[in-house]
This record gives sequence, structure tokens and C-alpha cells, in this order.
Amino acid sequence: MQGIKNIGFLIGRIIVGLYYIQSGLNHFINFKMMSQYASSKFSFMPEVGVIISGILLIVGGFTILTGFMPLLGVLSLVAFFIPVTFIMHNFWAEQDPQMKMMQMIQFMKNMGLMGSALIFLAIPEPWPFSLTRRK
Repeated sequence: MQGIKNIGFLIGRIIVGLYYIQSGLNHFINFKMMSQYASSKFSFMPEVGVIISGILLIVGGFTILTGFMPLLGVLSLVAFFIPVTFIMHNFWAEQDPQMKMMQMIQFMKNMGLMGSALIFLAIPEPWPFSLTRRK
């Protein structure tokens, strides 16, 4: 039974890790568009914010995917989610009902993803099938 749980955990890590890596790469692939959107939400160096947030997502995804230094990955994801969720998806400031709903959905999605990232902290290390050296 433990083997099945470990395989399920590995499959979940692959899915979640690749999701975050793809999301982070998207910050660079669509850099101009993301920078323009970021500048509509805050004016202090939006390009730098897009770069940093992309790196945080890639680091978080890599650590979950590989099991290498997962604490660093979770901290990277939380460092991404807190400002992005509250600054970029501030649904309470929207006047248009459709935009308000869209931003609320993104806000709640991010809160759920941040919560699930924090759950990884409860999993003892080294993770099964990880690149982490055995303790």
C-alpha cells in the first residue's frame, strides 16, 4: 500500500511541479504582456516584478518536481502568492461585476494553491523518489 501512495505522491508532484514551472516560464514567454498588466496594477518596476515572480514559480516547481530542497520551494511559492494574490487579484477594488468575479476566482485559486503548497511542509523529508540525499 505504501508503494501505491508513493507513486501517487510522485505523480502529483510531477503534475504540480510542471504546473508551476510552466506558469513561471509563461512570465518570460509573455513578458511584455505580463509587464503591461503588472504596470496596470502597480507602478513600481513592474518588469522586475514579472521576472522575480517567474523565478519564484520556477524554483517552487522545480523543488516540488524533484523533491530537492522542498522547503525552499514552498517558501518561494508563498513569496510569490502573497503579493501577487493581494495586489494583482484585488477583486474588492473592481467596479465591473465581470472583472470583480474574474479577479475573485483568481484570488481564491491562488489562496488554494498557496494552502496546498504549505501542506507540503508536513511531508517528512526526504520525499519518496526525490533527488534529495538520504539523511
